[in-house]
Amino acid sequence: MTDRADRTIDALRSGHDYLTAVVHGLASADLTRPSGASGWDVSQVLGHLGSGAEISLAVLEGALNATGLPDGDFNKSVWARWDALSSLERAEGFVTANDALVSRYEGLDAQTRRELRVDLGFLPVAVDVATVAGVRLTEFAHHTWDVEVAFDHEAPLLPAVTGLLLDQAGGFLDFLGKADALDARPVRIAVHTTAPERTFGLEVGNAITLTDEPDRPDAVLNAPAEWWLRLTTGRHAPAHTPSEVSLSSASLTLDDLRRVFPGF
Repeated sequence: MTDRADRTIDALRSGHDYLTAVVHGLASADLTRPSGASGWDVSQVLGHLGSGAEISLAVLEGALNATGLPDGDFNKSVWARWDALSSLERAEGFVTANDALVSRYEGLDAQTRRELRVDLGFLPVAVDVATVAGVRLTEFAHHTWDVEVAFDHEAPLLPAVTGLLLDQAGGFLDFLGKADALDARPVRIAVHTTAPERTFGLEVGNAITLTDEPDRPDAVLNAPAEWWLRLTTGRHAPAHTPSEVSLSSASLTLDDLRRVFPGF
């Protein structure tokens, strides 16, 4: 478990360094371009990552100090402060706030990485550092894509984090998806990904779960792993869907899957 925490924290650092370099290369006008997140410009995505870093750090400190989650008004006050910033202030603030969060993770010793349990507030039980850092990595990677796709509509997720995200994706599918988006249920889908190559099943029934590859699937999805991950978080518009993506089925379409995963 510590190894997964180590790898996830390393990925948070490499992701931070990458997006920081991107941000430092942007002109003021670039910050107001529409992003991949509906209704947000690039600076608002960066502001969301910055405010999320502040909140995540407060949650982590609450676990480390045994003081628990911040009170109910804390998040609202953080969001309000970031919403009031200018585009340039959001970009600069993101770099500072996210570096503080990543540095705090990096400073955790091996025992803490292994034994600490963190209450995130929206999960039924407190979870380990690997899971908490993984939740942040998921958010960070997809919002990095939101920034990059403003300038390149064919941008993929960061290749360095795709494998890690793929390994942890199953735990959040029911949270991210809408099983009742499909009228005909249950539906069993065989999923084949590339880069990295994986084979597994997706079942949409009363809940959304990963399974072993079904013997008689209702559909077969072939896709790059990074697009499969983007599908599950709603970043799946046809304009951003690679030509390698295919769905073979007599009853299911890619648009059906898009309805199952509306995104965040």
